[in-house]
Amino acid sequence: MNSLTIFEQVIRSLPDDRTLRRDELWTDDFLLQQENNLTVYYSPIGEYINTEAKVVIVGITPGFEQMRIAFEEATDALHHGASLEETARLVKYTASFAGTMRRNLVQMLDALELPALLGIETTASLFHQHQELLHPTSLLKQPVFYREKNYSGHQPKISRSPLLRHYAEEHFVAEINQLRKPTLLIPLGRVVEAQVRSLIHDGRIEQHQLLSGFPHPSGANGHRKKQFEENQPYLMKQLIQHFAE
Repeated sequence: MNSLTIFEQVIRSLPDDRTLRRDELWTDDFLLQQENNLTVYYSPIGEYINTEAKVVIVGITPGFEQMRIAFEEATDALHHGASLEETARLVKYTASFAGTMRRNLVQMLDALELPALLGIETTASLFHQHQELLHPTSLLKQPVFYREKNYSGHQPKISRSPLLRHYAEEHFVAEINQLRKPTLLIPLGRVVEAQVRSLIHDGRIEQHQLLSGFPHPSGANGHRKKQFEENQPYLMKQLIQHFAE
C-alpha cells in the first residue's frame, strides 16, 4: 500500500463525477519511468495482493482502459471514505482485465469448467463474491505504453528492455513469491507464459502449477478462438490434474 499512500492526495484531486481523460492520467504526477519509446505510469490497480488465492491470472500489463477504471474506482472509493486497503482491493477486482477481455476470459474459463473445480457457478464471481479465490495481476504490474499505445509484449521484447526486465524479473517475482503454494498460475498468451516459465526454470519464482496453452483473451487476438478450440482438451486435462492433487 506504500505507493497508494504516496499518490493518495493526487488521486483525491481527480474528479469522480465523469469519465477520466487520458490527459488527466498521463501526467508528470503519475509518470514513473521512460525508456526510448516506452512509458510507464502509476496505477492503483497493482496495490492489493491476495496471498491466499488459489488461482492467479497473469496478463501482460494493464491497458489504458484498465488504468482509467482503476483511477475512477480509487477516486470514488477515497471520496466515500474507504481505507487505503479497501480502496486497493476494490480497484484490483473492478479494473483487472475489465471490458471485452474479461468477458472473453470468463467465457473461456467457464468452458474449461474451472468454476466446477472451484465449487462456484461462474468464473465471473471470482471478481465479485468469490474474490478470495483469485489474484489477478500482470507481468508488468504498472501500465506500460509503447509510442502512446498499449504495450503488447512484442515491441520491444521484454528481454531487450532493461526497464521491462526490471519489472518482470524484480517486481513480478517479488509479488508471486508472496503467494500461498502451490497455486494455479494462468498466464494469458504465449508472451506471458514464456516469461513465467523462464522465471520458474531459473528458480526466480517457486514452483507453481502453470496452465500451459491458454490464449490471450484480448479482442485484438484474432486467433484466440481457434487457439482455444485446439488447446481446450489439453487445458482441461491440466486443470483436472491440478485440482486432483
